[in-house]
Amino acid sequence: MTEKIIILDFGSQVTQLIGRRLRELNVYCEIFPFNNFPEPDESVKGVILSGSPCSVRDENAPQVDLSGIKGRYPLLGICYGAQYLAHKFGGKVEGSLAREYGRAMLDVVDPESLLLQGLPSRSQVWMSHGDTISALPDGGRVIASTESVTNAAYQIDGEKTYAVQFHPEVFHTTEGSRILANFAFGICGCKGDWTPASFIETTVAALKERLGDDKVILGLSGGVDSTVAGVLLNKAIGHNLTCIFVNNGLLRKNEYEDVLASYRDMNLNVIGADASEDFLRELAGVSEPEAKRKIIGRLFVETFGKYASRIEGARWLAQGTIYPDVIESAGIKGIASKIKSHHNVGGLPEKMNLGIVEPLRMLFKDEVRRVGRALGIKEELIGRHPFPGPSLGVRIVGDITKEKLDVLREADDIFIKGLRNYDCTALHLPSASDPRVEAKNLYDAIWQAGVILLPIKSVGVMGDERTYENPVALRAVVSTDAMTADWFHFPYDFLADVSNEIINKVKGVNRVVYDISSKPPATIEWE
Repeated sequence: MTEKIIILDFGSQVTQLIGRRLRELNVYCEIFPFNNFPEPDESVKGVILSGSPCSVRDENAPQVDLSGIKGRYPLLGICYGAQYLAHKFGGKVEGSLAREYGRAMLDVVDPESLLLQGLPSRSQVWMSHGDTISALPDGGRVIASTESVTNAAYQIDGEKTYAVQFHPEVFHTTEGSRILANFAFGICGCKGDWTPASFIETTVAALKERLGDDKVILGLSGGVDSTVAGVLLNKAIGHNLTCIFVNNGLLRKNEYEDVLASYRDMNLNVIGADASEDFLRELAGVSEPEAKRKIIGRLFVETFGKYASRIEGARWLAQGTIYPDVIESAGIKGIASKIKSHHNVGGLPEKMNLGIVEPLRMLFKDEVRRVGRALGIKEELIGRHPFPGPSLGVRIVGDITKEKLDVLREADDIFIKGLRNYDCTALHLPSASDPRVEAKNLYDAIWQAGVILLPIKSVGVMGDERTYENPVALRAVVSTDAMTADWFHFPYDFLADVSNEIINKVKGVNRVVYDISSKPPATIEWE
């Protein structure tokens, strides 16, 4: 049984980062809503309480029964979790005493504390709290402070219970990974043996046992997730797997033909389903983003179902769902809002009367890439940027037409080829798909990139003539898990060259802008 740490989510927008940091340490973990906590078993090595946008002093603040956890399992409270432990177990939490938002300097009070082993006496942390712990819970002892907050970190003597007011999971806490490692290894006793090889071994064995000789259908997209899911399933059940690749008419330039060829070269049993005309007809005149997503999702189900019904004896539907899809689509009612609907989370089994299998459901994106490399999948597929399920449908702001798609495809093709062709070895940038490797070109240094066609027109001049055409926005971000992202800092010569090429070669575009928004507050895609 795989050892794991349970993370209870109280609605923080960065709860997922706790999981990411633990997975980087090869420690398996799972995130559960605070109000849906599973009964712990012998595989659970520790529990973490996340942050929250709520105050523990609110009447409707999220509550959890810790009677079977505190004192029994190692426990780490983060931000709201730290305040909750104080509030519930004899301490005191007050508002407006010492609010802290952003960077703060942490001074270690007890360097012998297992949670702070190996930390420098002073380091940067990231605070985000309006309430302050003014009195520690019963048995509590301060182990670190900041200039404004005395009880910035504490532990409860006689228990393996620890708490921090700051966020060790975020990048700005410079020793955050060390703190989480101390908790996972020094306090919880985790082995850190959850690796791509172990995941492949256990997943293939589980798929064989679950699926037996049943036939499985998988929707391929050309992206990393569905590709890795397909190879894993192929390894487990061989030609009992049938893959379907739907052309929704919203794909990038030449993508339909190129993807089919790639999969056939990998000996995957794949069928091409061209429904481009159906999608464009249904999307005509629709401009609201969520409405477009719903139409694209519905038509995908219908198209997929039509082709899947021709496969006799199929009992299972496989999907390339990964952990951020599951987390973003769920949310906690009344606390964390759903950001957007995801096309590959739910829906299909009910309509198609098939069981569902999601071999990657518990993996973050970079973990999927690591598994793909361990499976021997070509780097050009593993290093491919994420691409939204609704495809270019969410990169055309407003209604979708064939003419707009043609413009966007040409601009996007120039941008992506430019990224691939720009030698960036002199910049010494890490590869976005594997930070341990230096990127050879800009494409490899970027997590996700694309062009957005804007629903406005601007005046321009070409030759001696006035033009009145569309601007396009370039989007390129760096990230590790798509939960947060920062805009990529391009060399100016690259932006100048790409802008000139798009304007000169793509009829209908006379202006190029670059989106320098991070996530949050923006999302990676515009719709």
